[in-house]
Amino acid sequence: MTASEASRTYDAVIVGGGHNGLVAAAYLARAGRSVLVLERLDHTGGAAVSARPFPGVDARLSRYSYLVSLLPGKIVRDLGLDVRLRARTISSYTPAERGGRPTGLLVGGGERRTREAFARLTGSESEYRAWRRFHDMTGRVARRVFPTLTEPLPTREDLRRAVGDEEAWRALFEEPIGVAVEEHFADDLVRGLVLTDALIGTFADAHDPSLKQNRCFLYHVIGGGTGAWDVPVGGMGALTDALADAARAAGAVIATGHEAIRVDTDGRTAEVTHRTADGEGVAAARHVLVNASPRELAALLGDPPPPPAEGAQLKVNMLLTRLPRLRDTSVDPREAFAGTFHIAEGYGQLAAAYARAAAGELPAEPPSEIYCHSLTDPTILGPDLAARGYQTLTLFGLHAPARLFERDNDAVREELLTSTLARLDAHLTEPLADCLATDADGRPCLEARSPLDLERDLGLPGGHIFHRDLSWPHAQDGTGRWGVETRHAGVLLCGAGAVRGGGVSGVPGHNAAMAVLEAGD
Repeated sequence: MTASEASRTYDAVIVGGGHNGLVAAAYLARAGRSVLVLERLDHTGGAAVSARPFPGVDARLSRYSYLVSLLPGKIVRDLGLDVRLRARTISSYTPAERGGRPTGLLVGGGERRTREAFARLTGSESEYRAWRRFHDMTGRVARRVFPTLTEPLPTREDLRRAVGDEEAWRALFEEPIGVAVEEHFADDLVRGLVLTDALIGTFADAHDPSLKQNRCFLYHVIGGGTGAWDVPVGGMGALTDALADAARAAGAVIATGHEAIRVDTDGRTAEVTHRTADGEGVAAARHVLVNASPRELAALLGDPPPPPAEGAQLKVNMLLTRLPRLRDTSVDPREAFAGTFHIAEGYGQLAAAYARAAAGELPAEPPSEIYCHSLTDPTILGPDLAARGYQTLTLFGLHAPARLFERDNDAVREELLTSTLARLDAHLTEPLADCLATDADGRPCLEARSPLDLERDLGLPGGHIFHRDLSWPHAQDGTGRWGVETRHAGVLLCGAGAVRGGGVSGVPGHNAAMAVLEAGD
């Protein structure tokens, strides 16, 4: 774009070209508003991008975020997005050892098969019946809560009435999720499998009195009204590319390589000062939508910073020449890795890992989960790699708070990676290292990112993937009508740190656009 385009007056300037900013841009441009998107990097998409991280290797991986659950079909339809989501045939596999022999729990492949897997692991059908009751309960909540995410914020009492189930309300909104897990389930592995949804990107114990683990759990089980997590065909970049195309087609101007450095507002109009390789410019607008963290919003406005955020995960991308063989020979690796492969995520293991990390030490048994995108969607691999049976693996480690990496990020990351992969190797008949592909320089196709790396690469505060702890999806003091408002009239927060933010959902982008359109100016 030209310097004059970046310095004219618009109806809305959007700071940040991540998926939420692109959703807002597309909605506003389709409504006839003039829109400028300022993106610091040389590409759009933020954390929801695809990349070829391994030199000379034709594999396009979803580098940071990788599955889609919270994206409402309404947004896809409203914006006419050319996006395909594909369901995974297997939900999860959790390896275990019982009675000195390798076994595990495969969830998926039909009700009968799942029921038999529970009975084989636990010795009876009682845990399966409890599993069904628990997921029937969360399913009812999902169907009632998910549609409210793209509506004005309900009050807490309105949401409680919408849920219409006092047992579910108590379990998810009032008591630590550990209470419900322990009430419903007896088996340690099953308890841990349920609890993991409360700990993705959230450093907490099952009984944390803040209930931040409950909020995380809620967002992980309500997506689409079903809680299903689907694979974006073509990788996460295919989704954000479609959003960018929709925004441009509607008339939005997207300026990459433009870093917003200051927002000045008098409550009626605002000016966004931005920097490029060639100098600075200023764009004026009635509305400014910030698709960045609350910390970055405060810095742009010169406001006091919010409380610090802290991420707590290890993110690893890998390319394999073949899937490794399992010690549990009753399960095909193509099924085990097609869903979420849980490692060291028993209930007791999760509690021990949290306690150790909270004490400032790396977990002795680092919990993590893996999935293979290419089993569900081989299009991310070049034809030659796909024909030769190559597969991708994405690993997400839990209970790895940023504080642990501060003394020596590189050394601690390597130590944790080695320990994490050793826990996986314990369930394999061959080391994972023997299956790793190599890049054009002969190096293993493996990259790991700590919270500090994510802060450096993406500007995530403390490496927190949700920008800060997730919020309840209902109004509280100061949350505004849509959950995107700030104390500055005309300045809205449309990133993951907004109320009803977090995850790849587009919900904050939608809601910020609705707030602008409701303002009518």
